[in-house]
Amino acid sequence: MKKALTTLALGLAAASIACAQIPHLRDKGTTKQLIVHGQPLLMLGGELGNSSGESGYLAPYWDKLVSMNINTLLIPVSWFLVEPVEGKYDWSTVDDLVRDARAKDMKIVFLWFGAWKNSMSCYAPDWVKTDTKRFPRCITSNGRPLEIVTPLSEEAIRCDARAFAALMKHLKVIDGEQNTVVMVQVENEIGMVGDARDYSPLANAAYAKPVPAELIKYMDKNFDRLHPTVRSKWLDMGRKTKGNWAEVFGTDALAEEIFMAWQFGVYTGKVAAAGKAEYALPMYTNAALIRPGYVQGQYPSAGPLPHLIDVWRAAAPSLDFLAPDIYFKDFIGLADAYTVPGNPLFIPENMANTDAAVNALYAFGNNHALGYCPFAIESVSPQVQGLIGASYDMLRQLSPLINAKVGTPDMVGCVPQGEEQKQPKKLFINNLSVFVNFERMIPSQSAVVVGADGTESRGSLGTIPAGAIIIATGTDELVIGGIGVTVTFSPQMHGPETIGILTAEEGSYDADGNWKHLRWLSGDQTHQGRHIRIEPGRFSIQRVRLYRY
Repeated sequence: MKKALTTLALGLAAASIACAQIPHLRDKGTTKQLIVHGQPLLMLGGELGNSSGESGYLAPYWDKLVSMNINTLLIPVSWFLVEPVEGKYDWSTVDDLVRDARAKDMKIVFLWFGAWKNSMSCYAPDWVKTDTKRFPRCITSNGRPLEIVTPLSEEAIRCDARAFAALMKHLKVIDGEQNTVVMVQVENEIGMVGDARDYSPLANAAYAKPVPAELIKYMDKNFDRLHPTVRSKWLDMGRKTKGNWAEVFGTDALAEEIFMAWQFGVYTGKVAAAGKAEYALPMYTNAALIRPGYVQGQYPSAGPLPHLIDVWRAAAPSLDFLAPDIYFKDFIGLADAYTVPGNPLFIPENMANTDAAVNALYAFGNNHALGYCPFAIESVSPQVQGLIGASYDMLRQLSPLINAKVGTPDMVGCVPQGEEQKQPKKLFINNLSVFVNFERMIPSQSAVVVGADGTESRGSLGTIPAGAIIIATGTDELVIGGIGVTVTFSPQMHGPETIGILTAEEGSYDADGNWKHLRWLSGDQTHQGRHIRIEPGRFSIQRVRLYRY
C-alpha cells in the first residue's frame, strides 16, 4: 500500500512538473503575462505573410528576422497541408518550422488556418471544399452560396476540431519540453461577407430557436460591463430573457450579426477546447476590424470585433482572449478597445510601416500588451526593417523593467493621435503630470536610423515616427525610451511646487539588466534643465531623476 501511494505521489508530482512547463497566462495586476519556463515573455513579434510559412521559402529571410530583434514569429499552419487526405496527417511542414525557429532561438505562435481564413474557407482541404453536402456553405438572403463553410455544420466542427486536436497532440510530443511554440491562434479573421448572416437551412432553423440560455445568463450577469452596442440592443428589445433570436435582438443587420457571432464563437470554442484537451497552450482568435463607413456584410461581420467581444466570450470560454488586426489609422482607439478586463491585449497583425516601430511602444507601455507583431514581417522595406529593429532592440533592453511593471500604474506609452497632432500629450505617472511633444521627421535624403546600441541602418525616403515608453522606477525617478519626443513635468496637484531635472543620463541595459552609462545630459540637451529630449531619427534610453522646489 505504501509503495502504491509513493508511486501515485511521484506520478502526481511528475504531472505537476509537466503542467508547470506548459506556457501559460498568469494574472499580473490588471492584465496578464505569458509565462514560458517560469519567466515572463514579452513577445517582440512579427507575423509572416500567409504563404511564407514553409522552411524552404523562409530560409533566406532568417538573418533579416534576427537582425530585427524579433523573439516571436507568427506562422500559419494550414489545414489542407497537414491533412490533405482525411485522417492522414503530414507534420513535415510543422516539424521543419519548429526546428528552424529553435535554431534561431525564436519562439513561435502557430496560426491555425482551419475552416476560415479572412472569412473564406480557402485553407480547408480539398475533401472539405468539394463536398458541400457534408460541409454546407453559408448562403446569402438571395440564395447565393459563399465560399464560407457554415459554422452550424456539426460535421465541419467535428473534422476541424479533430485536425486541430491532432496538431496540438503532435506539438506536445515534439515541443512539450522545449516550448518553442508558446501560443496558438484558432482560425483567422472569421466573419460573414456578402450578407449580415447565413441563410442556409441550418442557419434559418437555428435563428428560429430560442437564444441559448448561456448567452442570456452571461449578458444578465455582466450587464453593467456589456459593450454599449449589445447592451443597448438588448434594452431596446425589452431585455427579454426568453425567446428566439428575432424576439430577443430584433431582425435588423445588427441582430443578425449578433446571431452569427454566437455561431462562429461556439464553433471556434469547440475547436479550441479539443486542442486544449491534448495540449493546453494559450489560445486566441483574431478579428478583421471594420473599415470606416462599412456596414454588416461589407466587412467580416460577426467576428470577435469590439462590439461583439461579450458575445464571443460567452460563446467560446475556451479561448483565453480575443485580438485585433490593426490596419486603420486609429491605432490608439483600436488597441484600447481590446484592453478590457479579462482580455489582455495582443496584436497579431499591424501595418508594417514606419509607425509600427512606435506603435509597439504604445502597446507595451500604455496597454501592457502580451505582444506586438507587424504583418508580412519578412517583406518589409530596409527603412522599416531598421526602425523596427531599433525599436525592438530598445524594448529588449527594457523588457525586465516592462515585465516588472505590467499591470501597475508605473508605466505608460504614447504616440501621436494622428499625423496632425500639435498639442502635447498629457500623461499621469508616479504623482507626476507628464507632457510629451512629438517630433516626426521627414528626412531630406535616405534615412539613417540609429538603434539603442548605436548601430546604424539606412533606408529609403519616408517619415521617421515619434513615440515613447515611460517607466517609473522610484519616487521621481523614470526611465524613458523612445524616438523624437520632448518631455516636461509638473506636479499632479496644483500649487507653487515646480519639478526640476536633477540628473539625466543616456545609456543602455546589458543582457543581465545592468545599466551601462554612456553620457550625462545637461545644458543644450535638456534645454538648461527644462525638458528631456530624445532626438528624432534615433531610438535611445535615458534615466531621469527629478526634484521639486
